[in-house]
Formats: sequence, C-alpha cells, structure tokens
Amino acid sequence: MSSLKINNLNAAQAHQALEHCCAAPNWVSGMLNIMPFENKEHLFHSAQTVWDNLGEGDYLAAFEGHPQIGDLSTLSKKYAATAKKAGHEQSGMSKANEQTLKKMIALNKQYLSKFGFIFIVCASGKSAEQMLELIEQRVHNTREKELTIAAGEQAKITKIRLESLL
Repeated sequence: MSSLKINNLNAAQAHQALEHCCAAPNWVSGMLNIMPFENKEHLFHSAQTVWDNLGEGDYLAAFEGHPQIGDLSTLSKKYAATAKKAGHEQSGMSKANEQTLKKMIALNKQYLSKFGFIFIVCASGKSAEQMLELIEQRVHNTREKELTIAAGEQAKITKIRLESLL
C-alpha cells in the first residue's frame, strides 16, 4: 500500500478530499473507483485519464465549484480567502490595483454572459495583470474553443490541489 495520504482516508473523507480538488461528481466517482493509488504518478495519471473521458456537463459541474466573481468586495474576499489554499493559487489577484480589479470584474461578467460559465484559469504564479490579459484574449474565443481551454485549466488546478493529498 502506498504512503499517499488519500489512501488512508475512509470513503466519505476521500470523496470530500477529491471533491475539493474537482467538483465534477463523475470525476470524483471515477477517482474513487480507481483507489487506492500506487504512487503520485498513478494518482496524477488517473486524474487526467478520468478527466479526459468526461464531457461538457462534467466540465461545467467542475467550473461551478469555483466561486463566481461578482463585485470588488466579493473578488477581494475570494482571493484573500483562498490565498493559502493549494499553493497560493490566486494570490496574485490580491495584489491587484482597483483599476485592474474593475476591468477583471467587467470582463468576468462579459465572459459569463457569452459562454455560460465563469472564467477558469490556473492562477498559480500569475499576477493580476497576467490574468487580466488572459481573459481579455480568451473572451473573444468561440464557446467550443473556450470550453476546451477552460477544461485544460481545470485539469491543471485539479493537479495542484491533488498535490495536497500526497
């Protein structure tokens, strides 16, 4: 048996831990069916394989697991609250100036209206300005292209979060 922390959890704890990594129920179920994991490579490979076999409904369910950005106070609180989570995933946004935050909020609303899901980006190591530049570019994509990009970003986020289960 592996020394991975996730393998030592009971079924309910493992479900909750995986759900914190990715909120798509079919992804969580797929991962639970594979447990126990032999090593971290097996964990990461399984996570990607299960994700790659899911579809749009599952992607949208995963995206729903992220708080929606609505206004300055919500955005500021969101990033402040998650700064310690998963290697400071979104801490770059906490250093943003008000103008950048306002642009980000406006573009998030435009993005949500156009695509029907929130802007998903693996924010680890990215500044607020870099994230703003990404949404400025991506808001012009087709829905199909953007869904593919967002699904890839979600997979990156999930992997970072899985690292906490090692």
